[in-house]
Amino acid sequence: MTQYNQLTGANLIVMIDAIFAHNMTLLEELLFDADPEMPLHLLLASPGGDGEAAIRMVRSMQQRCTELTVIVPDMAKSAATLLCLGADHIVMGPNGDLGPVDPQFQFHGGLAGAKELVAAIDEAEARVRVAPDTFPLFANLLAEVNMIMVQQARSALARSQALVDEALRCRTGDQTDEQVRALAEQLEGPLIGESKSHSAVISAGYAQSLGLPVETPDLSSDQWRLVWNLWTRYYTLGCWPAGQTAVYEGARASHIQSPQGM
Repeated sequence: MTQYNQLTGANLIVMIDAIFAHNMTLLEELLFDADPEMPLHLLLASPGGDGEAAIRMVRSMQQRCTELTVIVPDMAKSAATLLCLGADHIVMGPNGDLGPVDPQFQFHGGLAGAKELVAAIDEAEARVRVAPDTFPLFANLLAEVNMIMVQQARSALARSQALVDEALRCRTGDQTDEQVRALAEQLEGPLIGESKSHSAVISAGYAQSLGLPVETPDLSSDQWRLVWNLWTRYYTLGCWPAGQTAVYEGARASHIQSPQGM
């Protein structure tokens, strides 16, 4: 990380984790005394999480730098894609992948997509209407889902477009309200309305075609060599998507959390 900072003149931090409000303090520890007159680079890998928390995170980062670059060596899905929308630059590796803005909920030790949760309930209701005798089957399959969860999922989906707009407004460059609204409307289909699966792929080329500030790295450069060196070390530690180890790391702090909290 020191080599990267010396090479680029930036402040590099790393966040590999699901995005939820309780993780905000871990990120803040990396930013606490960051020099606001320096660029900030974030190496990010995440399955997603809470969109509201993503907005808080990108706002906080933008206040601690001259410009924000998010580096995606692998995947930054859902709320992590939303965080990327608030960056001034997005650097995506050859297998870098963004995804639909589908809010995630912590569910039995894993994550469940709001869109998939609502779809499952709607499908069950439709089938029971046609064949009432199937009610016990679907009641058993969805026994862990309650109405509060379903309503929270519907509310989160309804808020997705507004969160896209808020994320885009976090950028530091000159942009008019009209430009932000036009880009948010252009992104509504690919990121929200048209996607049927949380795992849908948005490559660097596709993201560029949507008007996002995506760049592809020079794979032979020292800068990318250092990024890949870091990424493979984190992957070997069992970070997502290899496992559930979470990492928050920068020049002033390092937090590595195993699934057991160690």
